Order: sequence, then C-alpha cells, then structure tokens
Amino acid sequence: MFTDSHCHLSFPELAAQLPAIRAAMAEAQVERALCICTTLEEFPDVHALAMAHGNFWCSVGVHPDNEGVREPSVGDLLQRAALPRVVAIGETGLDYYGMQERKGGRSIADLEWQRERFRTHIRAARACGLPLVIHTRSASDDTLAILREESRGEAAHGVGGVFHCFTESAEVARAALDLGFYISFSGIITFKNAQELRDVAAFVPLDRMLIETDSPYLAPVPYRGKTNSPAYVPYVAQQIAQLRGLPLETVAETTSRNFEQLFTRVAAC
Repeated sequence: MFTDSHCHLSFPELAAQLPAIRAAMAEAQVERALCICTTLEEFPDVHALAMAHGNFWCSVGVHPDNEGVREPSVGDLLQRAALPRVVAIGETGLDYYGMQERKGGRSIADLEWQRERFRTHIRAARACGLPLVIHTRSASDDTLAILREESRGEAAHGVGGVFHCFTESAEVARAALDLGFYISFSGIITFKNAQELRDVAAFVPLDRMLIETDSPYLAPVPYRGKTNSPAYVPYVAQQIAQLRGLPLETVAETTSRNFEQLFTRVAAC
C-alpha cells in the first residue's frame, strides 16, 4: 500500500539489518522503496540492493554535500543509468547549510563545484530521460535558478523530478511545482516544531506529492531520535491524511501512484 520514495539502505546502520527491515516493511504494508545513491563509489552496493529485491529500485548520483569523492561526468551517470532497475538521477542539488560550521567558513561563491556538479546531473537526466532527485538546503534560490537556466529552450519544463525531504517555504514549493516537479515529505512533518512545513504539505496538490523516510535519518514521531526505516513511512502518510482530512488509504494509494508516474521505469522492471 505504501511506497518509500527515498531511503539509504546501503548505509552501514541499515545494510546490516536488511532482513529485519524487509520484514518490518512487509508488516507495515510498505511495498516498495527507492534506494538512493550518494556517491559513485557507493553505487555498486545501491544497485545490488535493487537487483536482489523485486520491490527495490535505485538511483545514481553524487550528493551535493559529498567532498573528496569521485566527481561524476555526464558519461559516468549515463553509463550507470542504463543499467536495469536504475530509475532516477541523484540525489543532486545544492547544500549551503552551515557555511561556518560545516563548510569551514567558506562563502557561497566557493561552492561553485556544487553548482557545476548539479548541472552535470541535470544534463545527464535530460540525456537519458530520467527524473532528478533534488536535494536543496539553504540554497533554494540557486537551485531553482539553475534548473530554469538548464531548461531553457527545452519543450515543456525540461527535466522533471522530485524535491525530496522538502523543508522550504510554500513559495519554493509553488516554484518547484511550476517547473513540473513533485514534492516529497519526510518524517519532519510529524515534528512538533514543523507547523510551517505542515502548512506547505496541506497546500501541495496530492497528485504531485510523494512520501519518504530518508532513512536512516529523520525518523518520524513516535520514533524521533532513533534510526529511521522504510517501515516508518506510514507515519508520514498518516500526518498528511490528518492535515487534509483524508483516509490514510487515499494518501497511500495516491502517493504510490505518483511514484509510478514519476519513476516510469518502475513499471517496466
């Protein structure tokens, strides 16, 4: 019934528990999951998960916050995107959060390498026709500007995809929707201090919405602070159902259908 559209099952805290995670998913009626790649070095493990399990798929990409890893070329991404059960490019985007603490006091201008990496992913997505999985944190203006620039001259909206683990404003959500993107919500919307984000979740059209865990991070209430798991994605759906006055089954079925409509290769593999 439920689909986790973004998780990191190759990360050590989850990979060692995969049989238990899959059993918990089945019990919670979480029927499918998209395993997200964050480095080219990690891709073989992520792809192996998708190949080994009929209800897992994967992406290929290099997370914007990862430094000291192999820098992807368009060719690198296209080569891996052509493999079975690869359904998306990413996660990719921009992350300007914590310029002093996390990035050694560098300026936004010093992060041009992030912007070039993002452009590489956009160009690969356009070349292979796969959707982008977008990560944007404290960088929404530049994220949207680059998507618009790279889509100039393209039919309709150019590339599409999803803004994952959405934490931005309603204005950013509206701009992403106008560009043809879906919006995905995580367990953050269950947090006590997340009312503004819940307001955004009430605004985004249900037919343009996905749900996710981003596990092992951001476990929803009542598991906040613990290791997250795809089995907890129903708590995200439950919060959306409450916000919108809808049956839980409606949110589960609609977001699962949206997953298939966005990641069109899912139905083919």
